[in-house]
Order: sequence, then C-alpha cells, then structure tokens
Amino acid sequence: MQLHYDEETEAFRSELRGWLGSNLPPMEDRSEPVLSSAYIPEWARSWQRLLFDNGWLVPGWPPELGGRNASALQQMVYFEELARLEVPRTTNPQGLSIVTPSILDWGNPAQKERFALATLKAEISWCIGMSEPGAGSDLAGLRTRADLQGDRFVVNGQKVWTSGAHHADWCLCFVRTDPEAPKHQGISVLIVDMRSEGIETRPLPELTDRFHADFNEVFFTDVEVPAENLLGELNRGWSIAGGSLAHERGMLWIREAAGIETLLDRVVAVAAHPPEGVPEIGKDPLVADMIADAYVRAQALKLLGYRGFSKSVKGLEAPEHSVLKLMGSELRRRITRDVAEALGPAGTDVSLHLAPSFGSREEDAWIVHYLQSFAGTIAGGTSEIQRNIIAERVLGLPRR
Repeated sequence: MQLHYDEETEAFRSELRGWLGSNLPPMEDRSEPVLSSAYIPEWARSWQRLLFDNGWLVPGWPPELGGRNASALQQMVYFEELARLEVPRTTNPQGLSIVTPSILDWGNPAQKERFALATLKAEISWCIGMSEPGAGSDLAGLRTRADLQGDRFVVNGQKVWTSGAHHADWCLCFVRTDPEAPKHQGISVLIVDMRSEGIETRPLPELTDRFHADFNEVFFTDVEVPAENLLGELNRGWSIAGGSLAHERGMLWIREAAGIETLLDRVVAVAAHPPEGVPEIGKDPLVADMIADAYVRAQALKLLGYRGFSKSVKGLEAPEHSVLKLMGSELRRRITRDVAEALGPAGTDVSLHLAPSFGSREEDAWIVHYLQSFAGTIAGGTSEIQRNIIAERVLGLPRR
C-alpha cells in the first residue's frame, strides 16, 4: 500500500492544525464536568458552536450545516487530527453523529429546520431509544408500543442502556406501531420530548464510574407524542435503524486506531519511566512482547481502515468495517488488561492514570480503563455480532 496526500489535502491539514491551535478552549475553561453523553456544559456549547460557525464541525457538509464541502480524503484527515489531539467535536456524540444525519436523511423540511440545526449548534441534546430488556442486539424484537390516536401517538414500554437519557432534551425512539406485522416490519421512529409527562428515567450505576452514570432505564407510560414527530414513513423504521448504525460506524475506525496508538505511547512511557515503588515492567520480556504485538496489530488496524476507506470512496462495499470494529475493541481490552496485570497492585493507583483528555473529569487507574474497555466490545454491535457478520458476509460461511 502506498499512502500519500496531495498538496491540497496537506494544505487542508495545515489550516486545521492552525485553527485548532488558536481556538481550543484552555483547560481552565473546561472546569465544568461532562456528566453524561447527553450533557453539554456551557463551555462545550460554545466550543461546538465555534466549530459550526467556522465550518469545522462537519467539514464534508455545506457551510449552512457547519461544514466546508470538504472532500472524502480531507474528511479522513480531519478525523485523524481530532483523534491525534483527543479533541471531541461535541459532548453529545449520538446527537451529532447519529441523530442529525438520520433527520437529514429521513426528516421532512420542518423537522430538519427545527431539530437538525439546533443540534448542530448545541442548542439541544439527544439520547437514542433502541435497546430494550428483551431486545438488545436484536432490535427487531422491540416491544415498546406506539398507538396512533388522532393527531398523536401514545407510547408505552421500556428502554434500557439509553445513554444520557436523564440529561437529553429529545429521544430518537424506535417503537412498534403495527404489532401484527413481521418483526422487521411495523417499526416506526418517533422524536420524543424527554420532558413529556409519563417519562421516567432511572440512571444505572456503573462499576467504574465514581461520579455519575450514563446508562439509563427509561419507562414510557401513556406518553403523548405529536404525529408530526414521526420520522420517515409509518412502519418503515427498520431502514432508518440500519442507516443510524451506519452513521455511527462511518469514521469510527480512525478514532479507534489513533486512540490505540496514543494508548501504546502511554504504555511505553510507564514501562520506560515507572514511578517510584512501581514494578519496572519495562524489563519484563513478556511486557516487551506484548507491546510489540500490540503495535503490529495497531498498524494492521490502521492500514485495514485505509483499505476500507478507499473502497467506500469508490462506492464499493467495505466489509472491513466489521473487522475493524472487532479488532479495535478487542485490542484495547487486551492492552489495558495486560498492563494492569503487569503492574499488579500498582494498576489500581490513580497516579499512573492515562493523561486526562479534552473534557475529562477525573484520573482513572489502569484497572479502571480495563473494566471500561468491555463497553467497546458491546456498543455499536457486540463482538459476537461482528464475528457473525464477518463469517457470513466476508467469508461466505453458511448461517447456523
């Protein structure tokens, strides 16, 4: 593979680096913590609006949507640079990366005007109501029901693992509107005001988080939703679900590959210069082998991502994305596990934390990052589902 960038793309990179260097909010201005993935502190609202106003929020989109009509290659460079600096565009990622593209793809003009622009400008935040107690990975098994009664839907049911629901203004909610239809049919998508009467959110405590919860159970009891808040066609929500997940995975590999490279840099730093009283893991040949193996895997991850990106630009199917999702999440778990084990009791010491990133709240020990890594093997499609996709769609193996 010969990977290089033309002069125009490198000029784009240089302009982006210069702008970020001059406009990143200083650390002291980021004092208010990010309490969930739907919580937008005031400094984060200002930051996202600054990106929008200057065409750096979604560069591939037109200026009126916070972009600058950047080429596909320029967009890849953009995500590379943000990942390298560990700079998020927003503290409500599902609103920006999943909900807004879904509304732009499927919404009517009024919905685009009311919801898409407000989300891009960080005026409102979102959660996504997909998973249910009996329908996690199998979205088609959802049972939350919405009955059309005159000019409004009445919603009853339960969602779970709903990130940021207790802070979100709105929910992109997947509901069953025709219980007699086959399970992949009869599903619709509603835009639900989270302040509606009849909605109860119950944050779920998390083992690794000492200060806040992100996941929630959400209960809907006779919640009234205006019929005008139906996204797309009635009973055609399954196609929107597929599109929403595709939006989520679009450039995920770039962030994951860059994040793993940064993680490895920190592993090397701890191994080379351990604090006093910490095992000198840099002298352990097993640790050296682990670092070398992880480095090779990280490079393979990045190169496979470039290959998939090249196919996508040419309009070809890119099954690499499922491989990348599986490889990246499993590799992160392996690295954090091996370092925590090598450090022993010191792996619980917050003085060995990973350097705080943009908008982070606290310092976490290596063992905490290992425990958190399991989320990456579940969110966006579990490792088991990715293996099935790879087996069936890439290797052509029969379904069992």
